[in-house]
Amino acid sequence: MINVLHTDTFILLAAILFITGVLTTKFSSRLGVPSLVLFMAVGMLMGSDVLGIIYFDNASTAQMIGVLALIIILFEGGLQTKWKTLRPVVLPSLSLATLGVILTSGIVAAAAKLILGTGWLESILFGAIVGSTDAAAVFAVLKDKNIDERIGATLEAESGSNDPMAVFLTVAMIELITLPEASIWSLIGTFFLQMSIGLLFGLIFGRLAVFALNRINLDSGGLYPVFATAFALLTYGITAFASGSGLLAVYIAAIIIGNMELAYKHTIFRFSEGFAWMMQIMMFVILGLLVFPSELFSLDIFLKGIAISAILILIARPAAVFLSTIRMGYKTNELIFLSWAGLKGAVPIVLATFPLLAGVEGSQQIFNVVFFVVLTSCLIQGSTITALAARLKLTGPKKTTPMHSLELVSIGKADAEMIEYEMEDDAQIIGQTLIDIPFPKGALVNAIIRNDELITPAGSTIILPGDVLYILASRKSKPQLKKLLLQKKIEEAAEPTA
Repeated sequence: MINVLHTDTFILLAAILFITGVLTTKFSSRLGVPSLVLFMAVGMLMGSDVLGIIYFDNASTAQMIGVLALIIILFEGGLQTKWKTLRPVVLPSLSLATLGVILTSGIVAAAAKLILGTGWLESILFGAIVGSTDAAAVFAVLKDKNIDERIGATLEAESGSNDPMAVFLTVAMIELITLPEASIWSLIGTFFLQMSIGLLFGLIFGRLAVFALNRINLDSGGLYPVFATAFALLTYGITAFASGSGLLAVYIAAIIIGNMELAYKHTIFRFSEGFAWMMQIMMFVILGLLVFPSELFSLDIFLKGIAISAILILIARPAAVFLSTIRMGYKTNELIFLSWAGLKGAVPIVLATFPLLAGVEGSQQIFNVVFFVVLTSCLIQGSTITALAARLKLTGPKKTTPMHSLELVSIGKADAEMIEYEMEDDAQIIGQTLIDIPFPKGALVNAIIRNDELITPAGSTIILPGDVLYILASRKSKPQLKKLLLQKKIEEAAEPTA
């Protein structure tokens, strides 16, 4: 009976935490505070130092939940990344994710040596932990914001791909501290091996997931997003067992999946978005529970945290951005924004549990200061990103949520699917009526969305640029349909002058 009561209490607390987390997202934009800060605040409030409802100090469990959540968040972020937008910023993003992290870590390490009074190895460990831009924080803060597309893509690509570097540097420094016989040169070789395996496995599992999702005919449409998520976990697990970077593999695989034709694409995207939110809430609440406010907000931690945060935000990150993007076509206002938008979030806190579990000397101080730095970054940088973008004239067209929705039911046994396609300006069928367009047999236009309004298609309906077509098509007709939709207008030769 006692076990049953414990189980019931746990379920009730979980429900309260999730509901509280969801409700905080409603008020975060009004308060001008990123929702992830409020999630952490909920955890600290529920913890033993404040209300005393939940006592939690298991760093191992927090680390496991954090890594699992990061997999789901990176997967959802990769799905939403458009290759057309990402391709022009691949080089600067990779430079920021590698050289930028190293430069940031090095400058912060020097500050930690002076301020925290730790040894050089422990100081470099601290720098490595806070050196990366956090994917969970960036995806959460930039979502639905009208930041310039190129700058937003650079930040998202950097934050999605720099976690492996931060993880490697953290683990490498712990090995050098705890294993005196470890060699820095062998660790460098290990890094390139991990990145290569992560990239390769990401490409392989991304293609494999697309093939499986499109070929396997499941009985229910609700199984497709579960299947896709399982591939994300499988990608991480197998890559990690092969001594590769599992997080990099997941992000690469997600980009491939999100940019390919996919059965039940909308269902997969919506499920992944909701699941990522759930994992984000759980992760930040758990991390909030792990910290003790009485230690975090002590005068010693407060002063050290403020000093390191100032150096990180005002010196280390800007220096890393300006140096790692030399001659890459960014203007000064863009570099200033990239410098300010290097948010810290869940990854540094999760990485700060590594030295705790490894028994590194001074690890509790490192964890508390890291948590304080993350909190400062989210509060100061996260709440001012939109205003700074506007001041630097880096805002694009206002993002709006379409007022239409199209729910698709499972039609697995019918061997057909609903295809969404947005018409380009130079498409061959622009200006033609539906009755004149040679759609393949088995393809039928069911709906057209034009300027966020539903247009009921008829034979006389003319296709215009920007129209979103919803076409019910058999799988056999998909190759022909794709060829028709992608066909471009042939430029007419100029008439000869008399």
